[in-house]
Amino acid sequence: MTDRLPEIMEALKRTESALNRVILGQSALIRRFLTGVLGGGHLLLEGLPGMGKTQMVRAFCRLSGLRAGRIQFTPDLMPLDITGSHLLREEAGKKEFEFKPGPIFANMVVADEINRASPKTQSALLEAMQERQATVLGQAYPLPSPFSVLATQNPIELEGTYPLPEAQLDRFLFKLDVGPVGFPELRDMAEGKAGGDLPDLEPTLTPADFAEAMAAVAAMPVSQPVAGYIARLVLATRPGGDGPARHIKFGASPRAAIGMAAAARALAFLDGRSTVGFDDVKTVAPPSLRHRVILDYQSRLDGVDSDQVVGEILASVRELDRDEPQSLAARLAANA
Repeated sequence: MTDRLPEIMEALKRTESALNRVILGQSALIRRFLTGVLGGGHLLLEGLPGMGKTQMVRAFCRLSGLRAGRIQFTPDLMPLDITGSHLLREEAGKKEFEFKPGPIFANMVVADEINRASPKTQSALLEAMQERQATVLGQAYPLPSPFSVLATQNPIELEGTYPLPEAQLDRFLFKLDVGPVGFPELRDMAEGKAGGDLPDLEPTLTPADFAEAMAAVAAMPVSQPVAGYIARLVLATRPGGDGPARHIKFGASPRAAIGMAAAARALAFLDGRSTVGFDDVKTVAPPSLRHRVILDYQSRLDGVDSDQVVGEILASVRELDRDEPQSLAARLAANA
């Protein structure tokens, strides 16, 4: 695997370039998408309809050979519509139940407008997102590998929606805000072919390549100082005190620390580095923490949002603890 890593990294660069040619004006989103899926995580995207979220997943799956799935969440959607169900099949005079997999059995699953379904239906994703399996009538069925859920929700349409519970939010590696594109991108879109069809895309990597890249990311070491920085960031989200935590009612879980480390590894890998640095953690911290930090009622009334609080935490937490041995700090500075 080591001998092929340079080749795979070049293939990922070609994939990112191809995605930027298909989804205009969303280079930052595409980089975070690749970081999240390389880190083995699920993504929650919040933005207006028509921003290219589903197209991005379809294009990536076409470039990589991975299987794409899509679930349109509606108030009448049932859990079995997601996981699949057993159907009675008759063959040669013999009747038996056969499992028909649902749309969750794909590598990249778009859960479109996830907050439009009831909590009971939303909970059908919990087992899949955490344990990479779906249980139907007591039988567990493993999901494909890799497996990522890309959920979308509309930030301005609240009627007929169900807010995602904290337990489900915590299973998303990133929450990403999908912003608008600029004039040049809109002009290029208007000049292009209408209909929204994907252009012909030549594969840039294989599912085996992507699996090797994920394995390489998972094997990357995180040094003790960087791990300590991640731990202090998560601890800083605990409520109480006079600093940024004064706004927080509930802080991030240990899963946030695990997720930040995985995302920092993936970002370093995409940048062609073999070690994880403090800057990688600073880059992945906002999308990793913004949905895991629950603010108190008064702070929300005062117009404080989670991005502001996470920014204050990043500004107040040191990379190295004051009690860090000087010899270790000196070695880190020498190797920078």
